[in-house]
Amino acid sequence: MDTNQLTDFSRLCIHTITHKPWSLKETTDAFAREGVPGITVWRDAVKDMTHEDAGKMIRDKGLDIVSYCRGGFFPGKTEAERAAAIADNEKCIDEAAAIGAPLIVLVVGAAPGISLPEARQQIADGIRAVLPRARDKGVKLAIEPLHPMYAAERSAVNSMKQANDMCEAIADDHCGVAVDVYHLWWDDMLKAEIERCAALDKLFAFHICDWRSPTEDFLLDRGLMGEGVINIREIRSWVEATGYTGYNEVEIFSNRWWNEDQNKFLDQIKEAYLKHS
Repeated sequence: MDTNQLTDFSRLCIHTITHKPWSLKETTDAFAREGVPGITVWRDAVKDMTHEDAGKMIRDKGLDIVSYCRGGFFPGKTEAERAAAIADNEKCIDEAAAIGAPLIVLVVGAAPGISLPEARQQIADGIRAVLPRARDKGVKLAIEPLHPMYAAERSAVNSMKQANDMCEAIADDHCGVAVDVYHLWWDDMLKAEIERCAALDKLFAFHICDWRSPTEDFLLDRGLMGEGVINIREIRSWVEATGYTGYNEVEIFSNRWWNEDQNKFLDQIKEAYLKHS
């Protein structure tokens, strides 16, 4: 018997974006009914209510708010653009604190016309600028390295090594890393850099889904666990070997799945979580 196989849902978290067609209330109702204990809330899911009320609604259903998505997008060609990004990230921190999320996931950003070294410097400067607010509010920040295909416009941080290097340079206990298998499964240094991340005490989050081959859309065709080529269980074993005991967060952007019945999709997520995660 594979001792690494999941046998319960006690560490299952699902991002609200995974069930994009549902309102936040519909999502929390379904998760509570189906025994999903953790939820990561995306900013666009909080509508027609305050973040305080949203947090209360979620906690009243018995759910654990695992993180808040997303901050970041720090690089800008002008000082005004960079200042606006810092202001928006400070607002995001305030929202996370109000909803009761202990962590914000950062998609750190990139911009055509800004070199990758310069973008990375702007990202590090931006994170340093908002860290005082994060510390004051008791909210941690997790840099999520994205696949290199996003290096031009979405993230200039594209590997665990780059994320670890940045965290080590920033040297703040409120700044760490979110590991997403979709973005990192290809990296032959992944195991070593996961170990390094944990040794730095920077391993803040672990996200799962699958990479379909062939894929129809690099952003909106993520697969359900078991639908693609990622050895999710092996990567999870590396993460857990470091002592990580946090949630396994299901994060799926998929036009295909968003067009399906969301209750049936949730059932399939639970099945795939046990079989392939």
